[in-house]
Amino acid sequence: MKRVLIWRVLPVVVALGASAVALVMAGRTASAADGAARLPDLVQQVPRDLVITRAGSGPKAPYALGFRSAVSNVGDGPLVIEGHRPGGQVGTMAADQVVDRDGSPKAIVAGVGRLRYVLSPDHRHWHLLGFDRYELRRAGQRVAAVRDRKTGFCLGDRYIESAHALRSAAAPAPVFSSGCGLGEPQLLGVSEGISVGYGDNYAANLEGQYLRLSGLSSGRYVLVHQVNADRRLHETDYGNDAASLLLQLRWRMGQPLVRILRRCPGTDRCDRPVV
Repeated sequence: MKRVLIWRVLPVVVALGASAVALVMAGRTASAADGAARLPDLVQQVPRDLVITRAGSGPKAPYALGFRSAVSNVGDGPLVIEGHRPGGQVGTMAADQVVDRDGSPKAIVAGVGRLRYVLSPDHRHWHLLGFDRYELRRAGQRVAAVRDRKTGFCLGDRYIESAHALRSAAAPAPVFSSGCGLGEPQLLGVSEGISVGYGDNYAANLEGQYLRLSGLSSGRYVLVHQVNADRRLHETDYGNDAASLLLQLRWRMGQPLVRILRRCPGTDRCDRPVV
């Protein structure tokens, strides 16, 4: 089903920091006469760099499967997220998506999510919640056996995308290279995103990059990574938002062994028979 975009015009470039609260502004609805939207196209990369570790210390700490995740933007325009909150609100910001348009002022898709200031041993900055989700499903089932507990992403241009064709020219240099308000929980506004031709990745076991294995029985499982699972972010194509691995899990002397049986870009159904 085609998605209808309803947004407000952003007539000027929004300044970062406390002035980002100016995103909440009066505007008008985009009409047919407005320029075409230059939307991002987020591509979920296949999970990689699998590693089994213990999620905690001690001999009874549960085993977990760590993995690298990555999302690239190959679309017509950048993914731009502007967070804002009124003074006095603590810990979270409303997240809006700023959209480039041909020959017209930028536009805002309001309320596409929330940002939270995350405190952890390796992160102290603003994360877009629910950007990328992970789960393990038993092969042949659609219900997750294990879901992630990740606290979101600090979006940025972390690597150059070279594996997929781009819909438009890549940004000549990284645009989003800040630390997402690193060490600044007092900010009233923050900007983050992914430029065309770049991607964002998180290493295995870093800030929620794992799923618990203890308690699962031996068998085949599908490891699914899915960006923009709730489709609140506006894109040109939602058909490449998931990727998966078909895995064989076995237990030997109380320790898990995982083998990759198949890699499946562009789908969360790596358990389907190969035609």
